[in-house]
Amino acid sequence: MSMRFRAIAPSIRCLSTLTGPLSTFRRDSRGSIATILGICAIPFICFVGASVDYSRALSGKTAMQGAADATALALAKQLRGGTSGLQAQSAFNANFMRGDVRIASVASNVTSLANASTVTVSAAGSIQTAFMRIAGFPNISLQATSTASVQTGITGCVLALDPQADNAVTMGGSTNVNLNGCSVYSNSQSASALSVSGSATLSAESIGAVGGISISSSNVTTTEGIEPHLQGLTDPYADVQMPSFSGCTRNNLSVKNTATIDPGVYCNGISVNAGAILTLNPGVYFIDRGTFSVNGGGTVNGTGVTLVFTSSTGNNWANLTINGNAVVNLTAPIGGATAGLVVFGDRNTPAGTAFKLNGGSTQSFGGAIYAPTGAVSYSGGSGTSTSCTQIIGDTVTFTGNSSVAINCSSYQTKPFGPTRLRLTS
Repeated sequence: MSMRFRAIAPSIRCLSTLTGPLSTFRRDSRGSIATILGICAIPFICFVGASVDYSRALSGKTAMQGAADATALALAKQLRGGTSGLQAQSAFNANFMRGDVRIASVASNVTSLANASTVTVSAAGSIQTAFMRIAGFPNISLQATSTASVQTGITGCVLALDPQADNAVTMGGSTNVNLNGCSVYSNSQSASALSVSGSATLSAESIGAVGGISISSSNVTTTEGIEPHLQGLTDPYADVQMPSFSGCTRNNLSVKNTATIDPGVYCNGISVNAGAILTLNPGVYFIDRGTFSVNGGGTVNGTGVTLVFTSSTGNNWANLTINGNAVVNLTAPIGGATAGLVVFGDRNTPAGTAFKLNGGSTQSFGGAIYAPTGAVSYSGGSGTSTSCTQIIGDTVTFTGNSSVAINCSSYQTKPFGPTRLRLTS
């Protein structure tokens, strides 16, 4: 029975109780005008009384719904923080201040999915009537239900980890960046944690930062919006251990023609000259000090490859330079300790060490470019809907036309993105 019908029904019952007396009164001609007016007022009083009770019940239900919404969000926030033993009753009581409504029960239910969880809170109660009890309705039952979701973002493809840097992610000048179905985030708390300036163009699913977002360019489009002041994102590869290595397989390797090499330790860098072609067999390649450089016109190919940049001496830390018009086609391993990582910068590398990947449209990385203390400069990528590239650095700068996509189901990369709390019903 709807609340509106419950409010009208007592009025009808109130009138029905008068049928007998009214019939007798109609046959009795001794009634006075005052008596007639009094009896005529009874139906009006019944309707007014039912309306008053209905209004109180509606107000009580609204208050219950507000408390249920607040409780669902509070419990969802606990879930996001990894807290167990959710206390729905105490959370509801803290948000409900109506003493005239008696709460009979408060219950919660959690449903977990792959990248999201939902919390449903239901409350049942009743409110005593002041007028409708005359017609046999001493209470009106009230119910409220609310559902909140905790959704972990999975569309991140660009992330700057530095917690304080100004312009930790930056795009300026005439840079054109197309993030196909993926999002860009900055963990910096700076007022300009992420900036897009000049005539730069950025297309992304969403743009987010812990601090502020500075956009002076008019060429910015998103499908999910711009989100400043987010909670900081967790480094998705923080638990990946730096592989151990020793010795030197080759020292100061310079490729001038065509060469194929095996996994190992390459001390003091690798240089691929213009016109040269270097093929990397599957495995892990340690660049121990020096620079891995690919000059314009040079080519590097490899499937199932991780390039690890490090230093066995704590000096002359390895860095990466890919120049314009270089041809690079590298994909990460899908198994093993470095699964999903095509570039792995040692976490002990000094902050600001350069990782320049500016090969342009002929540059393609399948997997994660991960240099957590590095200054990553990027320009290139095919950006087709079937490609997979993640770019994670201390800071990330886009220097030219870039297209990045994140269809990574077959690359074993780790998804990342902000956790969002939302009321869904």
